[in-house]
Amino acid sequence: MEKINRIINISAAGLTATGMSFLLTGCDKPVEQPNIIYIMSDDHAAHAISAYDDRLIETPNLDRLADEGMLFTNCFCTNGICAPSRASVLTGKYSHKNGVATNRDKFDGSQFTLPKAMSKGGYKTAMIGKWHLKTEPTGFDFYKVVPGQGKYYDPEFRVIGNWDSTVTEKGYCTDVITDETIKWIKSVKDKPFFVMSHHKAPHRNWQPKKNFEDEYTDRIIPEPADLFDNYEGKSDAVKSAMMRIGDHMHDFDTGGSPPEGLSGEELTKWNYQHFMRRYLATIKSIDENIGRLYKFLEEEGLLENTIIIYTSDQGFFLGDHGWFDKRFMYEESLRMPLIIRYPAMISEGSISDEIVLNIDFMPTMIDFAGLEAPREAQGKSIRKICLGESPDNWRDAIYYHYSAYPAWHMVDKHYGIRTDRYKLFHFYGYSDEWEFFDLKEDPEEMNNLISSREHQPLITELKKKLYEEMKRYEDEKPVPKMIKKEEKGKF
Repeated sequence: MEKINRIINISAAGLTATGMSFLLTGCDKPVEQPNIIYIMSDDHAAHAISAYDDRLIETPNLDRLADEGMLFTNCFCTNGICAPSRASVLTGKYSHKNGVATNRDKFDGSQFTLPKAMSKGGYKTAMIGKWHLKTEPTGFDFYKVVPGQGKYYDPEFRVIGNWDSTVTEKGYCTDVITDETIKWIKSVKDKPFFVMSHHKAPHRNWQPKKNFEDEYTDRIIPEPADLFDNYEGKSDAVKSAMMRIGDHMHDFDTGGSPPEGLSGEELTKWNYQHFMRRYLATIKSIDENIGRLYKFLEEEGLLENTIIIYTSDQGFFLGDHGWFDKRFMYEESLRMPLIIRYPAMISEGSISDEIVLNIDFMPTMIDFAGLEAPREAQGKSIRKICLGESPDNWRDAIYYHYSAYPAWHMVDKHYGIRTDRYKLFHFYGYSDEWEFFDLKEDPEEMNNLISSREHQPLITELKKKLYEEMKRYEDEKPVPKMIKKEEKGKF
C-alpha cells in the first residue's frame, strides 16, 4: 500500500525576514534564526522510504520527519550522478554552470556557495561525511570528509587543516558520521548553525551494519512490475546500458555467487532478491541514525528551532526496468526523496506535488535563514511552498542533462524535459535517438511513443519548450557525436 495517498493538509503561515529573526503572522514575538541540518544520503531511492511507499521497507524515523513536516512527491535531480548533484546543491546551478558535469570533474571552490552565504549571515558551518568533489571544501568553518566514496567500516576522514592526510575512526560509517555531526553541533549550539551531514550509505557496494545484516534474510522482496522489461520500442542507448541485474551484477553486490545453473529470468530473480536485501538493510542504519539525531536534538532543546532536511543525491533503480544504479532520465533515477521538518512554519503531515529541483536547495536554505541568494543561482527558493503557498510563475517543467559518457554502466549522454504529465529526452552520445512518454497513461515508462502519429504535434511543442529551457539555463544544444560502440567495452 502506497502512503503518498494521504490527505494533503497545509495551513499557510506568513513570513517576513527581519534581520536575524523572522515574524510569523499572528505571533507577537519574532522566531529565532533557525538552525539547519541538511542530511543527504547516496543513491537512496524515494520508493525505499516507507513514507513514500511501504512495500519494500519500514523507515519509522524518516516517516516521523514526514509526519511532522512536508514530503515532496515531485523533487528531481538535474544530472543523475553523485558529484554533479552535490555541486548543484552547493551552488544552486546546473552542471554546465558550476563545472561539475561528471564524477571526473574537479569542483572549483572559489565559486560562491551555500556555506559561504550562511557564514555571511552569521551561521557556523560544517561539512561532515561524503564530499566526493575532489578539491578541498571551502567556505566551511569545519569539515571532516571521507576521501572518494569512503568505507563502510572504520572509515577514514580528511579533517580541516590537514587535507593531505587522513584519520581513521573506528565503527560503522553511518554511525560515525552521525557521531561527528552531533559532536560538532555540541561545540557551536550557542550560535545558529548549518551542517551538511552526508552519508555514504546506501551506495554500492552495500555493506549493512552488523545488527541489520539478517534483517531481510528470510523475506521475499516484492519485484517491480517491469523487472523483465525487454526494452521493446526503446532506443539502442537503453538496450545497451550495462546495469542489468541479470547480466551486470557481481558477487559483491549480492553477497555471494548464485547457485550453479541459474540463467535468464531465474538468475535475475536471484540477483534481485540478494541485492535488495543488502541495499535495504544498509538503509536501516540511516533510519536508525535519524532517530539518534532526533533524540539528541530533543535532549538539547534544539528540535523546535532546527530545520531538518532529508534527501539523496539522486534516485536509484531497484530492479525497475531490470536495472540497478541511476543516470537515466527515467523516473526512479530522476526522482529524489525530499522531506523538510520545521514546526515553526511547516504544517505537520503536509505534502507538496510542486515540481522541485536540487538546484532549489541552496536558495531555499538561504531564504529560510533570512538571507538573499546570489544572482547567479539558477534555482528558486521553495520556502513559500513549504508554507503552503503557491509561488507566482512557478515552473511547470524541468530540464535535465546527463553527459557522463563513457563511464561506468555506459549510459549514453542525454538531455530532456519533464512536465507534470509528459517526458521527452534525446540521446546524443553514441546514438541519436529520442524517447517520449505519457506518464499519466504509462507511469512505468514502458511505451515509447516517439513514433506515434497522433502525438507528433505534442512532441513538436515539447521540443520547442525543451530548447527554450536550454536557452533559459544557458546550456548549449548538444550536437550528437557518434562515438564508436566498441568503446563501451572499456567500462
